[in-house]
Amino acid sequence: MQKELYLAGGCFWGIERYIGALSGVLQTEVGYANGDTHNPTYREVCEKDTGHAETVRVVYDADEIALEELLNWFFEAIDPEAVDRQGPDRGRQYRSGIYYIDPADEPVIRAKIASVAAKGNIRVATEVLPLRCFYPAEEYHQKYLQKNPGGYCHLAPGLLQKAKGRPVRVKQEYPRPPEEELKKTLGPLSYAVARQNATEPPYSHPEWNRFEPGLYVDIATGEPLFSSRDKFFSACGWPSFAKPVDADVVREKKDLSHGMVRTEVRSRAGDSHLGHVFEDGETSLGGLRYCINGAALRFIPKSEMEREGYGRYLPLVD
Repeated sequence: MQKELYLAGGCFWGIERYIGALSGVLQTEVGYANGDTHNPTYREVCEKDTGHAETVRVVYDADEIALEELLNWFFEAIDPEAVDRQGPDRGRQYRSGIYYIDPADEPVIRAKIASVAAKGNIRVATEVLPLRCFYPAEEYHQKYLQKNPGGYCHLAPGLLQKAKGRPVRVKQEYPRPPEEELKKTLGPLSYAVARQNATEPPYSHPEWNRFEPGLYVDIATGEPLFSSRDKFFSACGWPSFAKPVDADVVREKKDLSHGMVRTEVRSRAGDSHLGHVFEDGETSLGGLRYCINGAALRFIPKSEMEREGYGRYLPLVD
C-alpha cells in the first residue's frame, strides 16, 4: 500500500538522500512545508519569516517499510531535542517535524515520540502536525546530493551507507508463463539455459562485462535477482555477483553433473537455471561468487527502471 509522509530534519539535502536510500521508499521530493506564505523561494525561507520548514515529501510502500520503522530511521538521523536547528544549521526553517496527511498515522507518530522521550529521558522538540501546505523547492535542490556527491551534508558519516544496507524484500509476484509461451518468447539460447539447464560459452554473452547501473531480472518472469551494485569483474567469463538482491529470490541445489560437485542457483518464481555459486569471490564483498549465465537474465538500465515498473528497487542500484 502506497502512503505519504512529510519529514523535516534540518537541511533537506541530506535528509532526502538518506531517507530516499531506504528500500521501500518509492519517491522523495524536497520542499517547504507548514509555513504562512504561498509558494516561497529558498531565499525567502532563509531570509524572511515565512514559517516554512525545509521538508522532504516521502512516498513509501507501507507493505515494505512500516511507518514505525520509517520513523526509527528518521530519529536516528536527527537530534530530537534541538530547537530550530539541526547540525550546524540554525533557524526556524531547520526545525524538526513530522507532518502527516492520514489521521490514522498520528497515534503511531505520537507513540514513537513518547518512546524516544522515555528512552533518552529527554524532551522531544520534533513537532507533530497535520500537513497544512507543501511547496516543492527549486529544481536545483531536488536530489541535490545525487547531482553533487561531494556537496554539503549535515548528517553523520556512515548513515547513508547504513540506510542503503536496509534489506529489500522482493515479493513473490512474478508468475512464470506457461512453458509453450516461454518457448515462443525466449530466444533459443535463453530457453536452453533457463529451462533446460544449459550453459552459455564463457565470454560469449555481453552481460559478462557490463558494469553500468541497473537491475538484473529473471529472463522468464521478470523477478528482480541481482543488482549492478553487487556485480564485480571476474575473469571466468560469466557475469559475477557477490549476492542476490534478496536471499529469498534464489534457490540452491546440489549439482553432481559433469563429474563435479557444485551448488546450482535457480530463481524462486521462475525456477530458471541461473548458474552456480562458488566460494572464490571477492573477500571484501563476502567471498561468494554467483556465476550466472547472461542468457538467464534481462538487464534493465537504471534510467529505465521507473518506466518498466521497478522504481521501488532504485535504492538497490544507487
